[in-house]
Amino acid sequence: MPSPHNINQEHHETIHHDHAQSHPHFQSQSNPQPHHRPHKKRLVTHQNGNTHFLIWVAAILCTILAIGVVIGGVGVFVGYIVIHPRVPTISISYAHLDLFRYDYAGLLQTQLNIYVKAQNGNFKAHATFSNIKFKLSYQGQGIAYMVADPFDVPKNNSKVLDYVVQSNFIPLTPDQMEVVDESWKRNIVGFDLKGDARTQWRIGPFGSFKFGCKLECTLRFHPLNGSYIPSRCTSQSK
Repeated sequence: MPSPHNINQEHHETIHHDHAQSHPHFQSQSNPQPHHRPHKKRLVTHQNGNTHFLIWVAAILCTILAIGVVIGGVGVFVGYIVIHPRVPTISISYAHLDLFRYDYAGLLQTQLNIYVKAQNGNFKAHATFSNIKFKLSYQGQGIAYMVADPFDVPKNNSKVLDYVVQSNFIPLTPDQMEVVDESWKRNIVGFDLKGDARTQWRIGPFGSFKFGCKLECTLRFHPLNGSYIPSRCTSQSK
């Protein structure tokens, strides 16, 4: 007499065999299908796996270019320290009030002598000044424009522009005439000067430098004798 364990085992194997025959495709679904992995992109190489010659050439050229940029930057920095370029400036070196009066009709007449100094403090290069234009006004009313043609200033040198500014009769309002009277009493009168210019200079292999000079200040005088009251009136780069 067989044991229950053997009977159950035989019965189970028979059922499993019949089930497998009734489902012929079940076994095929359980088998894993081959999986194709995507190919990874690689650099162009020779058949032996070494890096392509053109890639080495490109790497060497990039390295040389980077070294050149570094050396150029160091050269410019050293050149700046050695040469120490300075921005040319424009300033008022001297002035004089030749005439300052108005008549009973309130018409102002004035004349000034103004010396504009163009300074080039560079020891290694000459400078060029251009687009020079300044406006002289009194109490907001324009008197004259001061202009000049382009000119050069040698290295570590300067040039003085002598302007004689003479106004036509300028009509004044009653308030402005009171200001003129007060100026005579205080023996101080001021004129506004505003303008700019362009400067350019070249330093050897380091190229050309361009800057703008902006000048804005008030020129003060003693109207009794026309003397100029010295004050700092120097351009600023922009």
